[in-house]
Amino acid sequence: MTGSGPRGRIILADVNAAMAGGVTASSAASSAAFSGAASSAASSGAATPVHGGEDSTLVENSQMRMVIAERLQQSKQDAPHFYLNMDIDIGAMLAARKSLNAHAPDGVKISVNDMIIKAAAVALMRVPAANASWEGTHTRLWHHADISVAVAIDGGLVTPIIRHAETKGLNAISTEMASLAQRARDGKLMPEEYTGGSFTISNLGMYGLTSFSAVINPPQGAILAIGAGEERAVVRDGQLTIATMMTASLSCDHRVVDGAVGAAWLKAFKEVVENPVLALA
Repeated sequence: MTGSGPRGRIILADVNAAMAGGVTASSAASSAAFSGAASSAASSGAATPVHGGEDSTLVENSQMRMVIAERLQQSKQDAPHFYLNMDIDIGAMLAARKSLNAHAPDGVKISVNDMIIKAAAVALMRVPAANASWEGTHTRLWHHADISVAVAIDGGLVTPIIRHAETKGLNAISTEMASLAQRARDGKLMPEEYTGGSFTISNLGMYGLTSFSAVINPPQGAILAIGAGEERAVVRDGQLTIATMMTASLSCDHRVVDGAVGAAWLKAFKEVVENPVLALA
């Protein structure tokens, strides 16, 4: 039903007209005006104002945006999400990163995200039941940690993949991730570089977010959301101290990753982040 009231509101006359099987003249005019504006925007690709009184802009959705919308709507409708949160001390990881970068080859700068990718891959090998995808009558258990990493680009996001991440060192992960992210922003990724994957990481810590819950990237069984590292007051051995903490939130598809499996994976991830030497084992 198209409203004929101010700014498109549905009023009693519209309801009565609909119940009678017709539409009011003003409703029909409003509908035609909106359709014309949408058609114009679709043909020109330009932003088109649609309402006369209060300004608004109609922007044509790109193919990428429509695919993102369809996949994520499907994920939220079909996958029974549940969420697990854990605070992690990243002090040792930051110290290890500083040391690694001091000895890294020219042109290589290991990021916190690179180390998170590696820690997630190691945790997936320790808890292989979390490295799984739901495929209806079957569950696919992946043998390698193919980590999809969310990268924001103009008009949406893509998830280039670090394949077999558990087998790669941090220098290799850093170099590969930098290349994938740049080519993603330039629109030069090949389909095989962002298709598939067994697990996704979305890191919004650079925006200062403490934590968030991400939508699962189907058909994967889980996605890890990373918040910002920040100094917090913590209690250890009965004493109040300051530590650099990060909140990790794991969204799981309960059809394929049970609560105990998700908790075991998050525990393994925390152990690797807090003890970076474990990533070398």
